[in-house]
Amino acid sequence: MESHRRINVYSEIGALKTVLLHRPGEEIENLIPEYLGRLLFDDIPYLKVAREEHDNFARVLKEHGAEVLYLEDLAAKAIEENSVKEAFLEEVILEGGITDAETTGVLKQYFNSMDNKSMVDKIMAGIRKKEIGIKESYDGYPFILDPMPNLYFTRDPFACIGRGITLNSMRNITRRRETIFAKYIFAHHPEFMNQDIPLWYNRGEHFCVEGGDELVLSKDVIAIGNSERTDKEAVIKIARNLFEAGENFKTVLLFDIPKVRAFMHLDTVFTMIDHDKFTVHPGIEGTLKVIAISYDAVKKELIMKEEEGSLEKILSTHLGVDVQLIRCGGGDKIISGREQWNDGSNTLAISPGKVVTYERNHVTNELLDKNNVKVLSIPSSELSRGRGGPRCMSMPLSREAL
Repeated sequence: MESHRRINVYSEIGALKTVLLHRPGEEIENLIPEYLGRLLFDDIPYLKVAREEHDNFARVLKEHGAEVLYLEDLAAKAIEENSVKEAFLEEVILEGGITDAETTGVLKQYFNSMDNKSMVDKIMAGIRKKEIGIKESYDGYPFILDPMPNLYFTRDPFACIGRGITLNSMRNITRRRETIFAKYIFAHHPEFMNQDIPLWYNRGEHFCVEGGDELVLSKDVIAIGNSERTDKEAVIKIARNLFEAGENFKTVLLFDIPKVRAFMHLDTVFTMIDHDKFTVHPGIEGTLKVIAISYDAVKKELIMKEEEGSLEKILSTHLGVDVQLIRCGGGDKIISGREQWNDGSNTLAISPGKVVTYERNHVTNELLDKNNVKVLSIPSSELSRGRGGPRCMSMPLSREAL
């Protein structure tokens, strides 16, 4: 196996070697206005164009040296063995809320009539009642298994930290099933199953954490947001697991951010783009509260230290450099509000000072350019309707050491 297929993420900015994406599928076509809230969407992307935009995103990543893997392909490969496929289907159906034996049997028969890749695509897309012979009424709920339209945001269901992963416990019932794919990939895919990949957190845990809140700032420092989607208790448990396993990290910074949709995850508020540069949402620039978690290896206990200060001061102190914050939309109330809505602060660094952004955030992009950041902007008229940017749409599996 090629060495860069190993999980290896010790920064946000090291050259991107291997990255996981999900190409938007039929799940997008199963969005309708009545159920947008249930499925965590504000709008309905046009699938044909969303796919063109996503294929372009993948092309840009490949052109700059990254190997692109797809969630759907890895999942299909992971369940080739019959017993594994059987267990996978049991889990998918049960977590989809189906408990009666008859419907379970009909669904299994339906899935088993397909090849693995088609089956995985179908599970992601959702199953209409009429597909398995159940009559639908116009005003009744049409799905026997809900679609998973948030899957193209591969950042959230699991996160690579160091040489291991957090297999996340997602806040919303709609997204919890998304983590089943990663569970089977890391346990049963031939490229990953024998790597002894540490699990810093597991999907069955009571407290929630999502990948958009997890930022690996350096080989010493991790930042995790206590947000609308991530609980403080989960962050503390991840920190303990990392320290007890003897991972390199010295500090986990627990950021307390507003528990509102606009600040959904830490990476919608700030992202790292170079050794000393971050994009930031102006709304987070007041005094912040952070708990710096470290570890006493002799006493085998966590040390928790509360800190207050500006984002600039906190980051500068812990990273040991003078950090420069580049404001989304230049800090203008109207421009930053608009560009933040379209993920102007959600950049994906593919090497130090080289980032992928949405081209629609032209004011922020121009500012980045003026600050010597190389901007690779991509069209996003449809992708951005899901309220997630290039960082949200990608899960780095391996980055070059800095």
